[in-house]
Amino acid sequence: MAEISAYDQRSLLSRQGLVGAVLAGCIVLSWAAAHVYAVFFYDWTPLSLLTAPLLTALICWLYVGMFIIAHDCMHGSLVPTRPDWNRTIGRIVLVLYAGFDFDTLRKNHRLHHRHSGTEGDPDFDAHPPHGFLHWYTQFLVKYFSWKQAAFMACVFATYLFVFGAAMPNLLAFWALPAILSSLQLFTFGTYLPHRPGADPFADHHRARSSRFGWWMSFLTCYHFGYHHEHHVHPSVPWWQLPRLHGQPDHNPGKST
Repeated sequence: MAEISAYDQRSLLSRQGLVGAVLAGCIVLSWAAAHVYAVFFYDWTPLSLLTAPLLTALICWLYVGMFIIAHDCMHGSLVPTRPDWNRTIGRIVLVLYAGFDFDTLRKNHRLHHRHSGTEGDPDFDAHPPHGFLHWYTQFLVKYFSWKQAAFMACVFATYLFVFGAAMPNLLAFWALPAILSSLQLFTFGTYLPHRPGADPFADHHRARSSRFGWWMSFLTCYHFGYHHEHHVHPSVPWWQLPRLHGQPDHNPGKST
């Protein structure tokens, strides 16, 4: 197979950056629109028994997308030709998500890739039986510090007392989706891919991929369930992972 020229390589990376930036913009703007509407303009009616859960689920899913954008920024894969864009976008979306520090999360994520599934992995519960609740609690304690708590408290107070948001709206459409999104990210992006089991991991990446089809993979975690592929090719953005899934040379191992 002919090698890709430097010009063609840069063209591919430029296209990747354009697509990545457009998709990121769609996710962030969709989250912002849903967030503002739900927190400040949503009226509770008898139909809320149906519409409120759907709106909460939508905002939760968009929160997950915000974090996946930041994750690609950590790898420099969102806009690969512009490292400064990756840092800026990553910082913005993580502040919007929950006041997280981009540089701290990027440092921990690099350790996760370097020591995946071992005691040196900050995202891994190294103590059997690797229970879901224990692991998730460790996950929250590690990443949700007093700084995030103070940030969220300030945002909550500002929304409530300055902008006049209703308490039910804040709880249902701001606090709950943020919590649920962390659970969704943990389940499909950490626990299922990296949980030790009776079947061995395929290689030193100690990661497995789901067998979800395209739509289920997209809805659960923006294709981040194709996790072995991500560890083998961390420079591939989330929206390109499906094309790698199931290819023999990636040997994704058994599904979780």
